Parts: sequence; structure tokens; C-alpha cells
Amino acid sequence: MKAAVYEKYGPPDVLKLKDIQKPIPKENEILVKILAATVTSGDVRLRSSDFPPLFWLPARLLFGLFKPKKKILGHEFSGIVEAIGKNVTKFNVGDCVFGTTTMLKTGSYAEYICLPEKWKSGVIGLKPVNLTYQETAALPVGAMAAMYLLDKANLKNGQNILVYGASGSVGSYAVQMAHQKGSKVTAVCSASNFEMVKTLGADNLLDYHKNDYSESKETFDIIFDAVGKTKKSKAKKVLKTGGRFVSVNMLTKENDENLQQIKEMAENGKLKPFVDRHFKLDEIVKAHEYVDKGRKRGNVVIEIHSNN
Repeated sequence: MKAAVYEKYGPPDVLKLKDIQKPIPKENEILVKILAATVTSGDVRLRSSDFPPLFWLPARLLFGLFKPKKKILGHEFSGIVEAIGKNVTKFNVGDCVFGTTTMLKTGSYAEYICLPEKWKSGVIGLKPVNLTYQETAALPVGAMAAMYLLDKANLKNGQNILVYGASGSVGSYAVQMAHQKGSKVTAVCSASNFEMVKTLGADNLLDYHKNDYSESKETFDIIFDAVGKTKKSKAKKVLKTGGRFVSVNMLTKENDENLQQIKEMAENGKLKPFVDRHFKLDEIVKAHEYVDKGRKRGNVVIEIHSNN
């Protein structure tokens, strides 16, 4: 099978398309034919080893001090179950699934992957019936991060929330979830993305190139940093007494309940992945080059197999 492999840290061209052995599922695993994956900020960070200074050494010890331990990137996917181990009870051959590869030894930039039907760090479930595989692949990481952080902030109906980085993957889901909750949403992003975030449910718009949100006359119940580029000390200037600041720099957790809830929201038309661009697996370097520019909107999808 074909897979995008990287054996050293660096720019996008460290990713090489190679033929490797197709995996065989163990007794507790399923074999998934991957139809789509994405380029997340986590993929880019691991590829380039772009970790914050304080966490650089711990991260390199975890992910590989001199070279990557996990040679195939890709944090999320959608696909079809092609085979199952004899102890698998949750899935059947032919099931359409989506999920994450968190803390597994391999990622989703490959034509096939074996995953346990349940493990501690990641999740897998049946895909939303109304979304394409390409849309579905863009759901798990961003949507679960947004849901976890909004729960942490104790989002309630009618609150006033500001989403900093509203046009990114996590931000685009946070805007939709807050809107569905009945909150008033102020979206901070580039003016070129105003129309996009308005369609997702934003009520007010701030161009971060021209406006400093911390100088707003309005105050907020929640400041949601969806890109990890603002600070709590700055957010406090416009937070109400008892207001909450949450950021993607905080640790988040994945669980089956949130994945199921996200699936149901998508099927009920309450959550829609925004896909910026599509690339083929053999265009993986171009896909990473595009994300490296820092201008992606929503999600960038990698098409691995056709839907046929």
C-alpha cells in the first residue's frame, strides 16, 4: 500500500510517498480502508518539530529525540472497515467509520490502517450518514477540541462569547456550537474570512489586523482562543467577572461520547465541516506547504481512496 512517510523533522518535502506493507488486524483490531484524512496543526507541528521552547525537549523525548518515532502522520480519518479481528464486537466489515489515531504507532496518511476498536487516547465510531467521507474526515479533532473546551468554559445559553481565530478548524466548530447554544458570538479573524464565519453563525466580526479585541467596549462571558495566539492576561481586559478563558494550548481529551454527539449534531444539520481545499495523497507536500502559509480556512482534506 502507499503511505506518506517522514523519517526526519523538517519542511514539507521531508514527506515521501512510499510503498509499504499493508497491515493485518490483530484479534482486537479493525482494518480500515482510508478514504480521507486531513492536515491538522498537530501534523504540521510534529513534521517540523515546532514545539514551544519550554516543551521542546519533553516533546522530542516523547515523539523522537533525533528522528520521528511515528513515521506516518495524520491525526484523523474516515473510511470503510475492510476486515476485523476475531475479538472485535463493535464493528462489522463494510461499516463506514471516522475517528482519530491519537497515540497510535501510525497515522492516517496511508491507504490502510489497523486500529483497536477501543483504546485509551483516541476514538472511532460510525460516520455521519449525511456527510461525504472528505467532510467527515475533518470532524473529529477540531470538533472534539471545540466541544471539550466549551464544556470546560461551562458554555450556557445566552452568553456572550468571543472566538479568537474563528476561521480555523477549531474556531469554525466553536462558532457553530456556541451559536447552536444560543450564544452571541463575536468572531475574530481576517476580514477576508468574514463571510465564511457569518455563515457559521457569528453575530459580530472583528478584523484582527485592524482591531485589538482587548480594547472592545463589550465584555464577554467566554474568550475562546482557537489558535493559541492570545493570552489570558490580555483576555481578562474584556472578560466579565467570573468569565472564562480557554485555549487550544490547554490539554484536551477525546472520548466516545463526544464523538457520538458530534456525529448526531452533523446528522441533524447543526454542525458542518468547512473544507478549504482538497489534495490527493501524492500531493501531500503541497498540502503541507499550503497549511504552513498560515492562511487555511477551516480544514484541509487529503483524498486517499475514491468513494467507489
